[in-house]
Amino acid sequence: MIAVKSDHSISPEEYLERERHSPIKHEYLDGDVYAMAGTSTNHNIISGNLYIFLRNALKNSPCRTYFADIKVRIDEGKRFFYPDVLVNCNPTNNRNLVYVDTPTVLIEVLSESTESFDRGKKFQYYRTIPSLQDYILVSSQDYAVEIFHRMEGDRWMLETYQGLEATARIASLDLNLPLAEIYATLELTPVENPASLEEERKPGF
Repeated sequence: MIAVKSDHSISPEEYLERERHSPIKHEYLDGDVYAMAGTSTNHNIISGNLYIFLRNALKNSPCRTYFADIKVRIDEGKRFFYPDVLVNCNPTNNRNLVYVDTPTVLIEVLSESTESFDRGKKFQYYRTIPSLQDYILVSSQDYAVEIFHRMEGDRWMLETYQGLEATARIASLDLNLPLAEIYATLELTPVENPASLEEERKPGF
C-alpha cells in the first residue's frame, strides 16, 4: 500500500503526547504520522532473538539494548521511527525517555511491505544521526544479514552474511553475531528473488 498522510500536520510534542495514549504505534515524519502495520511471527521471533543475544552480550558494557517500544529521534524531533532493535552506548540517566537520540546500532527486520523503505528513505534519515555506526538489515524470509558500517569520511561499507553457519561482525560493538542465534527456533523456506514492495502504512491519528 502507498503511505497515506494524516489529515493535518502536528508538532513533535503533540505526536509524543498522542503516542503515549495510542493503542497502536505510529511513526512521525515532518509533521505527518503513519500507523505501523503488524508484524509476522517470524519477524517477532527474529527481533526477540536479536534483543536477547545483544542484551546478554553487552550486559557488562555501558551499552543498552532496546526493542519494540523505544523510538529513535532524528533531527531534533523532525522524525521519529521505531527500529526493531537498537543499541545505545551513550545512555542517559533519564529512564523516563521514550526515545533515543544517540543510537550506536540500529536494526531493522525486513518484510516485503517495508523493505524498500528500510533500504531507501529510512536509511537516508538514519545516516544523518552522528552517533550511528552500524545499520543492520535482517531478512525474515532467508538466512541473510547485511551490515552497513560507517567509515572515515562518512562513507558506508556493506558486508553481507548468508547461511546459518555464518557469523556477522558488528564492528562498533566489537561483537560477533552468529546467524544461528538470530534465526534460533525458525526453519525458513528461502524465497528466490523476493520482490521489494512499497511500504505498507495506514492513515495516522
